[in-house]
Amino acid sequence: MNPHGILDGSGNRFNVPQQIIDVENRVRLCDMNENLAMDLASIREQLKGSFPDLMGIQFLEASPGRVTASLVARPDLCTVGNILHGGAIMAFADTLGAVATAVNLTTGSTTTIESKTNFLKAVPVNSRILGECTPLHRGSRTMVWQTRITFDDGKLIALVIQTQLIIG
Repeated sequence: MNPHGILDGSGNRFNVPQQIIDVENRVRLCDMNENLAMDLASIREQLKGSFPDLMGIQFLEASPGRVTASLVARPDLCTVGNILHGGAIMAFADTLGAVATAVNLTTGSTTTIESKTNFLKAVPVNSRILGECTPLHRGSRTMVWQTRITFDDGKLIALVIQTQLIIG
């Protein structure tokens, strides 16, 4: 079993595919300064059937310095006022931070230990939002990520800062 990946709150591990971590293959994650993209199809496959998949998160890019994704504010993710639920926005950002950490791991797994969200705009039903997650700190025990959630036109919806614990 691959020892690398994302550890969710229930202790389930979503493994990063071996071809992503194998030094003999096309990608080495041991140098965090390299701009190496993680295979988006592999991320989708690893998250298939999980909460991010249920939400409909679509990953656009995954590299050690940046993870981007989109999400449509479907009616089942909205409040009774047809506004995207704040918890959906937080879960979207949390997923991007977890994937960003996993892309940077050379060993172990990750779990969120802190998250703070500033909500700046409401998201109407059927709107598409974008998330861009970038590192503030990439250490050996923790990583801190900032995720900007915007509309397609760049208007800021929310700003999230989260800390990921590296386990193992």
